[in-house]
Amino acid sequence: MKIYVGNLSYDITEEDLRQEFAAFGEVASVDVIKDKYTGRVRGFGFVEMPSVSEGQAAINSLNGKSLMDREIVVNAARPRTDDRSGGGGFGGGKQRRY
Repeated sequence: MKIYVGNLSYDITEEDLRQEFAAFGEVASVDVIKDKYTGRVRGFGFVEMPSVSEGQAAINSLNGKSLMDREIVVNAARPRTDDRSGGGGFGGGKQRRY
């Protein structure tokens, strides 16, 4: 089960997050998302737990819990959509022809 964890402290490490979730069962992976240019934590991450029942127990217990002075948001991760284009095109306006 893939779990979304939001409103994380910018000082959190993957090991900190792993320890929180390990209290509820086996943790397969932890991924704290960082800015690719600065390396700074972006405030969210994902935890993967093989057992759905353990994952649901973690969600129920950790959602709204204070972690490093931040009230974290924990829920089942939604599947990623491939529509990440962010628009594109020419952005309107007149185009000059030479």
